[in-house]
Amino acid sequence: MKQVYIGVYGCQMNISDAERMEGQLRTIGYERTVVMEDADLILLNTCCVRETAEDKVYGKIGEIKHLKQQKPNMIFGITGCMAQKESDRLIKRAPHIDFVLGTNKVHELAHVVQELEQEHGHIIDTQLGETELPDDVPVARGGRLSAWVPIMYGCNNFCTYCIVPYVRGRERSRMPEDIVREVEQAVEQGYKEVTLLGQNVNSYGKDHGRADFADLLSMVDAVPGIRRVRFMTSHPKDLSDRVIAAIRDGAHICEHIHLPVQYGSNKILKAMNRVYTVEQYKALVQRIRAALPHVSLTTDLIVGFPGETEEDFDEMLGFLREIRYDSAYTFIYSKRSGTPAAVMDHQVEEAVKKDRLNRLMAVQNEISLEINQSLQDQIMEVMVEGPSKQDETVWTGRTRTNKIVLFPHAEEQPGDFISIQITHPQTWVLKGRQI
Repeated sequence: MKQVYIGVYGCQMNISDAERMEGQLRTIGYERTVVMEDADLILLNTCCVRETAEDKVYGKIGEIKHLKQQKPNMIFGITGCMAQKESDRLIKRAPHIDFVLGTNKVHELAHVVQELEQEHGHIIDTQLGETELPDDVPVARGGRLSAWVPIMYGCNNFCTYCIVPYVRGRERSRMPEDIVREVEQAVEQGYKEVTLLGQNVNSYGKDHGRADFADLLSMVDAVPGIRRVRFMTSHPKDLSDRVIAAIRDGAHICEHIHLPVQYGSNKILKAMNRVYTVEQYKALVQRIRAALPHVSLTTDLIVGFPGETEEDFDEMLGFLREIRYDSAYTFIYSKRSGTPAAVMDHQVEEAVKKDRLNRLMAVQNEISLEINQSLQDQIMEVMVEGPSKQDETVWTGRTRTNKIVLFPHAEEQPGDFISIQITHPQTWVLKGRQI
């Protein structure tokens, strides 16, 4: 049996793509290894959303050069968003790379590898068409409990800071029956939870008109044996009242919405081309919380966008204190070549960005702790995941609202659903005891 090492960088969609890559490679005699030195095939599934992700990949490419010199018959390939963006420039920079495969070419991986096994050379295929990943591609899922299920590919939202539409192409929705079939198969394999994936799940179905995202949520919710349904990511401009109602009325759709706002002032939102206002976003949050009183809201926030002033940042902090997210993923803006924001005037100095990020995180951490403290003594349903990394006697699980819970291990097994009373709420985790 040949061995493949797959390094995955970036978002959940890249993780899902890597599962489909591994599934194909199994059909031609490869099994996955975590030891890169043992591999007959090394695959880096890359991200280029932020400069740090690219830097990590280039560092790994340099490391593999020495391994390739020791094992000249080893095949080395780059896939994913960075492969799409850089294309043949990758091989010009690092000739020890054997192939570069774009985001629309995941399903061709096995054929490319077999071709290189027969005759070494260079293969580059990064053509972006309107095709999507075929539904007969085998999937080698990671984990035991939660399954990633892509429902669409690409993005039509040209946010000025974002490279994704350029490297993943326009939106293409999968057929609803194909998605439901994949969820059914995951349940048959023992998965208790699925996460529906897309760059903007709320625009699902606009291209084929067969079903919208609210319809799809209800279809997946009805799959026999499913226990939890999650989704990401939502663009605020497309989250409809029908989707909110589907979550409210569903039996298994989790009360957690990741709703990236990116910034809290109309001036910066306009510069980002987010196509909604602060007022519209606040009204959406009000409708969500009216329908889902116990919802957990999380978000993405970017500091240091070109043109950001101290007054803009103060407005952002005020917005944050008003909305009160359960948690937030916070980022410093970094230039991405090929995006409009990269050439905007009034770029913010790095020291100012870092200072604002620290201040933003301090405010959000205070809010997160206050929200979690309000859960003191509450009893919550938790899906058991397994032992924590620090202590095998302490196990971890998640609530429907996607909060991590730590508790003393007794007889629970991964995949069990148990009731936990919260005894020690903290900023990032909840600690409790089983009832």
